[in-house]
Amino acid sequence: MGQAELLGLTMATATETASPDFDVNRHDSLGLRIQHILHGNPVLGPLAVLIVAIIAFSLFNARFFSAANLSLVLAQVTVIATLALGQTLVILTAGIDLAAGAIAVFSSILMANFCTKLGMPGLIALVLGFACGTAMGALNGFLVTRIKLPPFIVTLGTLTIFFSLNAVVSKSETVRGSDMPSLMTWTGTTIPIGSFRLTYGSIIMLLLFAVFYYALSSTAWGKHVYATGDDIESARLAGIRTNRVLFSVYTLAGLLYAIGGWILIGRLASASPNVGVDYNLDSITAVVLGGTSLFGGRGGVLGTLIGALIVGVFRNGLQLAGVEVVWQGFAIGLLVLVAVSLDQWIRKVKS
Repeated sequence: MGQAELLGLTMATATETASPDFDVNRHDSLGLRIQHILHGNPVLGPLAVLIVAIIAFSLFNARFFSAANLSLVLAQVTVIATLALGQTLVILTAGIDLAAGAIAVFSSILMANFCTKLGMPGLIALVLGFACGTAMGALNGFLVTRIKLPPFIVTLGTLTIFFSLNAVVSKSETVRGSDMPSLMTWTGTTIPIGSFRLTYGSIIMLLLFAVFYYALSSTAWGKHVYATGDDIESARLAGIRTNRVLFSVYTLAGLLYAIGGWILIGRLASASPNVGVDYNLDSITAVVLGGTSLFGGRGGVLGTLIGALIVGVFRNGLQLAGVEVVWQGFAIGLLVLVAVSLDQWIRKVKS
């Protein structure tokens, strides 16, 4: 074999050997780009899932995209989205609140009883209900910041306490909306926009998301929340009063849960002590699906709103498709596992 032929064979062999490596590098580079994009914009992943889900369910059932059905989806997710807003604040600080639903339901029962059993005007009952929800959140914050108990243990304990007090105060009796002042059920009133019907509760929920979007993105308090969740020790060394931040987060979450309780009364046209068993997990599900990291410091309220809509869209779409409730839960659980796995992958971009 001549020198030229030998050189040609060597170059051909080198090209064949290098090609797979080049393809792998291209694949790794694309993966890294996607990883960086999702890390910098956590809302893109949930938004893509929501759009795909809406398109898919619309193709399977023409009724899904009707104004009446979309109105129903928004009304159904309003309470969960409000609770998930408070849950987002807690999870951003690397905590967890298992008592979200218990505070909401107990607050609604207190408001209803203030009106019906104590004869208070609706506005006073509402304000006192909000104050009670805020106090319950503050209790969680006190136990986390002063007694130094883990958030999981604290809220697991207060979950049981608040549900027990709920049963004692309500005597397991439902208070009808007709027995309460109209202000208590006002959140369930609908506004017709063409064929679409929007409730006042949904408007309140959207306004709350707008307020906390601004607070987290444009205020010093919001930056301190992210810093505390990302690395609490580094935040403390940087001069941030981390205990004060954590206490404010749990206290505000309690207020949001109480507002969710008011919206719940309007949604059901009653105050029932027997609802809300799944609200705690549903609120966490919405936060996780929205791209907020369970390890704290990454995510936001816009993603949480999308996450709540994903839960509502999937449940409604699967129900229209005739899927049994147990399999609807299976699908939501699978989505949560995928979301957490994706979050773990995205977080590796830092390393």
